[in-house]
Amino acid sequence: MSPEDQKLSPFVSRHIGPSDNDITEMLADLNLDSMESLIHKVVPNSIFDDKALALPNGCTEEQALNELKTLAVKNKLKKSLIGQGYYGTNTPAVIVRNLLENPAWYTAYTPYQPEISQGRLEALFYFQTMVTELTGMDIANASLLDEGTAAAEAMTMCWKSVKKKKTCFLVSTDCHPQTIDILQTRAEPLGITIVLVDVENDIDWNEAFGILLQYPATDGTLRDYSELAKTAHSAGVQVVFAADLLALTLLKPPGEMGADIVVGNSQRFGVPLGFGGPHAAFMSTSNKLKRIMPGRLIGLSVDTAGQPAYRLALQTREQHIRREKATSNICTAQALLANIAVMYACYHGPEGLQKIAKSTHQLAAKMASGLELLGYTVATSTFFDTFKVVTAGATDALIEMTAKAGYNLRRFDDKHIGVAFDETCDDSTVQALLSCFAEIVGKELVTEVIPEESRLLSTVSGRQQFMTQPVFTQYHSETEMMRYLRRLADKDLALDRAMIPLGSCTMKLNSAAEMMPISWPEFAQIHPFAPADQFQGYQLMIEQLESWLCVCTGYDAVSLQPNAGSQGEYAGLLAIKRYYESCGESQRDICLIPGSAHGTNPASAQMCNLQVVVVNCDEQGNIDLNDLRHKLDQHADKVAAIMVTYPSTHGVFEENIVQVCDLVHAAGGQVYIDGANLNALVGLASPGRFGGDVSHLNLHKTFAIPHGGGGPGVGPVAVASHLALHLPGHRAWGSDKTLGVVSSAPWGSAGILPISWMYIRMMGAAGLKKATQVAILNANYVAKKISAHYPILYTGEAGFVAHECIVDTREFKTAGVTVDDIAKRLMDFGFHAPTMSFPVPGTLMIEPTESESKVELDRFCDAMIAIRKEIQDVVDGKISHAQSPLAHAPHTAEALLVEQWDQPYSRQQAAFPLGSSETNAKYWPPVGRVDNDHGDRNLICACPPLEDYR
Repeated sequence: MSPEDQKLSPFVSRHIGPSDNDITEMLADLNLDSMESLIHKVVPNSIFDDKALALPNGCTEEQALNELKTLAVKNKLKKSLIGQGYYGTNTPAVIVRNLLENPAWYTAYTPYQPEISQGRLEALFYFQTMVTELTGMDIANASLLDEGTAAAEAMTMCWKSVKKKKTCFLVSTDCHPQTIDILQTRAEPLGITIVLVDVENDIDWNEAFGILLQYPATDGTLRDYSELAKTAHSAGVQVVFAADLLALTLLKPPGEMGADIVVGNSQRFGVPLGFGGPHAAFMSTSNKLKRIMPGRLIGLSVDTAGQPAYRLALQTREQHIRREKATSNICTAQALLANIAVMYACYHGPEGLQKIAKSTHQLAAKMASGLELLGYTVATSTFFDTFKVVTAGATDALIEMTAKAGYNLRRFDDKHIGVAFDETCDDSTVQALLSCFAEIVGKELVTEVIPEESRLLSTVSGRQQFMTQPVFTQYHSETEMMRYLRRLADKDLALDRAMIPLGSCTMKLNSAAEMMPISWPEFAQIHPFAPADQFQGYQLMIEQLESWLCVCTGYDAVSLQPNAGSQGEYAGLLAIKRYYESCGESQRDICLIPGSAHGTNPASAQMCNLQVVVVNCDEQGNIDLNDLRHKLDQHADKVAAIMVTYPSTHGVFEENIVQVCDLVHAAGGQVYIDGANLNALVGLASPGRFGGDVSHLNLHKTFAIPHGGGGPGVGPVAVASHLALHLPGHRAWGSDKTLGVVSSAPWGSAGILPISWMYIRMMGAAGLKKATQVAILNANYVAKKISAHYPILYTGEAGFVAHECIVDTREFKTAGVTVDDIAKRLMDFGFHAPTMSFPVPGTLMIEPTESESKVELDRFCDAMIAIRKEIQDVVDGKISHAQSPLAHAPHTAEALLVEQWDQPYSRQQAAFPLGSSETNAKYWPPVGRVDNDHGDRNLICACPPLEDYR
């Protein structure tokens, strides 16, 4: 399609902030007369590609929604009683409207700046409390990606915690099959052997360092693992439980049976099935293992006034910060989904949760009794909500008949079917299913005479009190829950209030039209293991999205399975590793990584058992070609890949990128181009054409999936044709010989893929190109406007930046002013701070994205310039740092309302530093500056029990 055929859709002007007149003015400020002249100065000629993307023209929101609806209705809505870790659930409408569909929640970023993140931090703190209470453990994190990968994280935790290095991880054969597959994928590169064991028989503990148990089992069986755990511990083996939260409202918690780590999925607490995700996994553990637990941990500290304040605790536990020493590369959590799950728990309370659990169990027990009256053998003697029934060769007929009646059951094999009940079931469900089973054997069943006896295992039933803290008892009415969610949201600064100029994080518009389809039942209520004829709409949408992403990147194949950027990195490196194994070059185990790279890069390499070799950067922040040549010569035929972020982590288009790719290819290696900064490339250059062999793509950055306060994320991996055979597989696609499964569900977080489909469809080729151009323009406009006040650390050869710029604040350190001071002071102006001290300590990395208007960019620049004047007052000795508004920021309303104001600056300057124009839109930080050291010294990561309140 030629450029003249490309038309801008009406949606483009909704997505892109600056008007055409604004763009003309901004270009003039840069002494440029056209967008083309800017791009010519920014993007190297060696990679620039002005050929239009082979995508449809953009369209209106209404057209895109109608087109997507025609795909959605091809999905068949049936009640899936398949289980296997995924269940039907009712999301309370008050949570749907006020949390899931509320931009105050879904446009927020990871809470690295706690003072403006107190709402979601509080909710996540209660999520941790809920998990610790239900699992009976000491401490929990603030969510992981899915149950299978959480189990894999637990495996590496166990491995690290055992001093005597053993190599076997035991896995019960009755764990969910997708979890077993992920464990095998993760274990192989690390030299760990997965040994499947039958927990009913004797177990060889000799070389084992850990064991994973499913509770209840994948076929529903309930077992008391207390004695097994004692035996394991006596053999020096750590015990991991994969548990079901709803079952734990009735059953003995794993912590009371000797668990060292507990993982699972919180999906059935109000989170839609979404064809497999996104859902918030959980992990809880004992205090002795808390410092090696991956993921985020929310802690309670104090602010400068001594008031309680939440924060991310032990931040060095963010595994990617540890780079090649990491045991995990986890970066994105599932904060939005964790918050839905905990609000579901607050709304129902412990008694309500138990009522749901009891009803679910009673229905399952009634169904089992009815089947036995019909002459069927129920193969699961004790269970919570799931059981296996012997079909006597009628499996296929039963699956077909129940599907016609509107129900999906689980096919174990030719002789067994599984039935898994959930809160969406009722007596009519039991009646309909029993009618099908009765028809197969030619009998009639009178449901009124079915006994309703319990099928719980007596030694693990009879749960003690849990979740007695006030938060779980105060919000049972819709009015109270609505107000609570509003109070929490009001504490936070999200994209619905102001620009979030986070470099490398691309906080762009997530339009309402893009978000609408994720709540459609045709997308939200499909089980990930439903029969293939029931998700044809999903299949078509996924195929279209994959093809569009190939067009946008220049690669030949895409896998949408990775459900985070970290998973995409892992999948891409794993594809490279397995490609070399297939070529007989398994000795290639060196991964070259520039010193400026994202911390997840070396962490991902370590997980693939690749040895990290750092390549130096020159004074301009570019890859040092001489050092690269030296490292390639030094390691010769051992180089597997180089991981390059492009544009670079320093915010510039490196001129020598093609040369870098050529040098690595000449040495026989592959080029991994980190897609974190793809927002500066789409429509202008394609990594798959200028030298990349593989990239992961952050759909939650470039392609408009919202960050959700710290997740969900989606990180598809795109590859050249020679790596396509090594993309992730899944047993759901018809083979038990899975290749590199990286997520529990076949297409990862499929439930939010409609967002990116809508974004690309509405923007079209021309719109995507313009978005990239304006992202670059906005960054250069900001850089130019503040460059007279702050040094811009890196620029390209023509003096321009890419889509982000790094502001150097290190020169102020001599006056006592830190980068933290600037970040906290920006809160008084109503802004989230830019990315702080990455990739260079003492700097701020600013990325305005294409969605921000010139008015908002000017407002941000005005704030930065005003702060620079305050810094100068400190430098000039007009005010001491300790007495400056910088040191006391952010200023809360409570701090300003003291009767005696004893600061040398005015209350007006503290709260309204740009004048009265801010008054109507003033954001008030709910807490003062948080004391991180106090929080780490006094670690509190869950609510105290009710007795402590008394």
